[in-house]
Amino acid sequence: MSFMRLTILASAVLTSLAGAAQAQTTLRIGIAEDPDILDPSIGRTYVGRIVFSAFCDKLFDIDEKLNIVPQLALSYETSADGKEMTIKLRPNVKFHDGEPLDAEAAKFSIERHMTLPTSFRKSELASVDHVEVVDPLTIKLVLKTPYSPLIAQLTDRSGMMVSPKAAKVAGDKFGLHPVCAGPYKFVERVQQDRMVFERFADYWNKDNIHIDRVVFLPIVDATVRLANLKSGGLDLIERVLATDIKDVRADPKLVLSTAPELGYQGLTINIGNDKTKGPLSQSAKVRQALSLSIDREAINQVVFNGEFTPGNQWVSPTHPYYQKAFPIPGRDIAKAKALLKEAGVSLPVTVDYMVPKGTEYEAVAQVVQSMAAEAGFDIKVRVVEFATTFKQAQAGEFQVFQINWSGRIDPDGNSYIFMRSKAPQNDGVYSNPEADKLMEDGRATSNVEERRAIYGKLTKILLDDLPIIYIYHRTLLIAHTKKLEGYRQMPDGLVRVVGLKFK
Repeated sequence: MSFMRLTILASAVLTSLAGAAQAQTTLRIGIAEDPDILDPSIGRTYVGRIVFSAFCDKLFDIDEKLNIVPQLALSYETSADGKEMTIKLRPNVKFHDGEPLDAEAAKFSIERHMTLPTSFRKSELASVDHVEVVDPLTIKLVLKTPYSPLIAQLTDRSGMMVSPKAAKVAGDKFGLHPVCAGPYKFVERVQQDRMVFERFADYWNKDNIHIDRVVFLPIVDATVRLANLKSGGLDLIERVLATDIKDVRADPKLVLSTAPELGYQGLTINIGNDKTKGPLSQSAKVRQALSLSIDREAINQVVFNGEFTPGNQWVSPTHPYYQKAFPIPGRDIAKAKALLKEAGVSLPVTVDYMVPKGTEYEAVAQVVQSMAAEAGFDIKVRVVEFATTFKQAQAGEFQVFQINWSGRIDPDGNSYIFMRSKAPQNDGVYSNPEADKLMEDGRATSNVEERRAIYGKLTKILLDDLPIIYIYHRTLLIAHTKKLEGYRQMPDGLVRVVGLKFK
């Protein structure tokens, strides 16, 4: 019944758009969830980043090989002491409301990310003391301390520029009608239904924009997304199921693009905000027992046909900052039971386990539930609508939150915002002064060997404390019709619309 309802809903939405699309080219993208608010200062979802990529350009971007490349900025220079970054802006750039993107506007956007009370970008820009206007197309970021990941942060939401005029008028409602400087401008959003954007005639790179409209359609059921791609109702879908890889590759009308992701799938443990004071929040041994009850490779085989990569750290085993001294642990039920006995907890250990709605999310939760039961855990899987999970997580209404992080090109971006004391996305309210110092030290040097040694010490602490139990790293799976040309698979999993065209 649920599948039929979703199919009917998706068909109705796509049919309603067909008439409007006849007179102009429309790219229809099926996404796995409905994003949170479309404000780059406040947004925190992966699917939101996919939507942002169509309308909110950044100072810098990345290419297929993780090189940092210019976007709204042309270049940057860092001072010898690492405490100043001077950024040259691209000339003749306009926001969607016609206002110019100059140094004053760039200064406003960065300061908004830093000071907006609800901003999730604060920790990403915490090292910035202030922003100076050098000339009409040059800004200078003056830092409190050297911060090696800063340029990497500016390739994502911290580097997105918003119209000062629109942001001042809209206030905290800016995300309802965002105004940026990207290739497409916002038209409308209907919650749980669609987000519509149209080509911006004054875009700085307009010669590479070949499609008139982009429509994002949230369709939670991956089977329905794929069915609509096959039938022609969608042109591109993200997060193809691993179990559907063979089906997509066998279809002569479709193309499958893949890449290892930068992020991870993990279990965030509510340590400091657990109102029930359950055993998981009170004892690292209980968290270690839960981790040891999980067979990561079995999850990979059972749920993902062996297509993903098991993991135990915030970067994958193929990443240059992965700490080989701490390999992925094998499943050890006997040791897990012994740890629970040492912790002195009553069995079974009941756990409230929040998971976003979605085929693969729920399948992983069910496998973890079954595995953990053998060690003495009674996991109560609670399936919640995707955007709502973040509200409940911030409110501490969970004991375990199974959530995917899409990843960043610098390892700091996979760790600091989740595990630094009082960081904005530290939903488990984990706090360890020694870990805090190491995370700050990792930001203060750009020497790879020094950083690797720092993260080695940090890894030991975090694998003992286990504020997050890491399970696997996805392979990015994006499928599109062969009629769509110019698609490039990026390692961050985001869909770049620049350069796309229909045959």
